[in-house]
Amino acid sequence: MAVGVRRAAACGLRTLPGPYREKASASAATSRPYVAVMKIVEPAARSASDPDPWVSIEPSVLYFGTPVVLLSTENPDASANLAPNSSAWALGRVVVLGLGPDGRTAHNLAARPELVINVAAPGQWEAVERLAPLTGRHPVPASKPDGCRFEPDKFGAARLRSRPSHTVRPPRVDGCPLQLEARAERIRPDASAGFLLVEAQVLKVHADPRIVVPGTDHIDPAAWSPLLYNFRHYFGLGPELGHSYRSATPRARTARPPEAAHAG
Repeated sequence: MAVGVRRAAACGLRTLPGPYREKASASAATSRPYVAVMKIVEPAARSASDPDPWVSIEPSVLYFGTPVVLLSTENPDASANLAPNSSAWALGRVVVLGLGPDGRTAHNLAARPELVINVAAPGQWEAVERLAPLTGRHPVPASKPDGCRFEPDKFGAARLRSRPSHTVRPPRVDGCPLQLEARAERIRPDASAGFLLVEAQVLKVHADPRIVVPGTDHIDPAAWSPLLYNFRHYFGLGPELGHSYRSATPRARTARPPEAAHAG
């Protein structure tokens, strides 16, 4: 999660489905110096003979819209560290994380591999942003961006509460709708040698009952929206467009999936 984020886009939050709509809308209504206006670019059909309309660019980041998670780990003194992360994706029961090598989270996992991957909701973006300029390491590593400062009490600084975990020592973040207790099974450098790749085996999943299809183990995608980090701006999901043919969510089985989902 980049540190220099100061203007978070609140657009789209008014259309969030499910139990988090009200909270997200209240957050969006707060006074901010900048609010983005959604201008969605739809795919355009062009003839193969048309000139190439694309431009070559060198963006400073490639955060093209990834979920935000809060990683709780255990410090050397047994206290809890909490860090925002926007490089997380799942392969079955393994969550792959991208971390900076000099942060407290990476150091903690190398010595104590247990963690909780707390998946944030859109209404929690301000708490995430309060964590962005903080580090649990003292002195602050030289690799950290300007403005980064040491903070031993990350939960307090973010105004978040902890909740005991069931299978690991680090606590969960009370209020995050999805909380994944996990253990880092493999940590290695990435191809650039500038980051670490962490493969975390999920041990237990906690979910807010309001986002679970009653009587099942399925998350209701119409009731759940992750907080997304979109080129250093925060967004939530809009209305559902369709579902994959592989969806096993009970309500989705009766709906006709979009034709695009079958494209090879």
